Amino acid sequence: MNRRDFIHASSAASGLLFLNPRSAFGYPANSAVRLGLLGCGNRGTSVATSFAKNTQARVVALADLFPDQLAKGKAHFDEVNAGLGVPAIDPKLMFRGYKAFEELASSPDVDAIQISTPPWFHVQHLDAVVNAGKHAYCEKPLGVDVAQTRQALEIGKRAEGRISLDVGFQVRSAPPIAEVVRRIHAGDLGKIASITAHYNAPAAVSHEGTSWSPDEFRIRNWLWDKTLSGDIIVEQNIHVIDICNWILQSRPLKAVATGGRNVTTHQGDTWDNYQVIYTYPNDVHVSFSSTQFGDKSWFDVSERVFGADGIAEAPYSGPVRIIGKNAWDWKDASADADQSGSGHFAANGSFSDNLKFADRDKDRAFIESITSGKFHNQAAAGVDSALSCMLGRMAGHTGREVTWEEQLQHGEQYALNMNMAQFT
Repeated sequence: MNRRDFIHASSAASGLLFLNPRSAFGYPANSAVRLGLLGCGNRGTSVATSFAKNTQARVVALADLFPDQLAKGKAHFDEVNAGLGVPAIDPKLMFRGYKAFEELASSPDVDAIQISTPPWFHVQHLDAVVNAGKHAYCEKPLGVDVAQTRQALEIGKRAEGRISLDVGFQVRSAPPIAEVVRRIHAGDLGKIASITAHYNAPAAVSHEGTSWSPDEFRIRNWLWDKTLSGDIIVEQNIHVIDICNWILQSRPLKAVATGGRNVTTHQGDTWDNYQVIYTYPNDVHVSFSSTQFGDKSWFDVSERVFGADGIAEAPYSGPVRIIGKNAWDWKDASADADQSGSGHFAANGSFSDNLKFADRDKDRAFIESITSGKFHNQAAAGVDSALSCMLGRMAGHTGREVTWEEQLQHGEQYALNMNMAQFT
């Protein structure tokens, strides 16, 4: 008797109903997806904790460049797993050093891998995960330069139909944001003329160690490093530019920009402000600005869309609404929703207010794509948003207008100039 006949006969005999008994990846319907976390920093830990608490996934493996980060990760997830009534992380599934990503990817005890390493490594690590046939949840951006985005597109082609490949644009999954964008696409604003958007955030936190080499300091403080992070416009501001691409259902044709390093004094080379004017098809213009300095408790992130029939507002914190002919306000019926506009935001990406359920719903959609066999492939959209940010970065650094085609022809490539073998 084959397995299908056995299940059929057993269910008939016992009166049990089996719903979607196996996915394309071979899971029983109620089995947990075994998740490995690559990169045990603040954001990686936050997202993996959301997976553990909000989905069928169970964190079973950890990998990091540094032993102290790995130890912190184990202590945290052992506690999380204990609260969920599941086993602690097996020490055999803890991988350290530069090659840890390859060891994690090749582990037969892992089904899916969350990539939460510094952005310069995202594409390299994604390549190993996809080659190993594992489902991939890769934090944004999908590349820090043009060369990496080309590789990411090729990886996406290899993943198609075989595995799920998600990119960490969780803002798209926030219920209020998703609903206002749905209404914009339905025509509630009429013809769109322009968008103004901004991302104002505090400076990245400093990490200090007395015994660190200069290279280790660079990696530990990767948010300060333009090569490792892609700069603030590619690493952080990408969330807003991605939403603008989503609203307009296209990517920019060209950009002009300015900005600089006017306030920050840390040892890195990232800018602390950008001002970009993007031109999209149909002569729609997006005016985007960002800052990354100042009071550590203050975030201000929003998009405002201007159309012939009204204005849509989509802030991280505060009223999400449409003003005008098709007036509408987001109302969340859940008891624990906060509509006060007093939300708090953290550097690790933990939000309240309008993004309160963004990680939860994004994570659930990814795991559901695995267990159902309806695999996602977000590589192309991830690349478009990364390149849109790089377009603004190139325009700012060159001080002139840059077109999409010119950027691709330039083939911008960032060299790490570091021997990673020292961390093995």
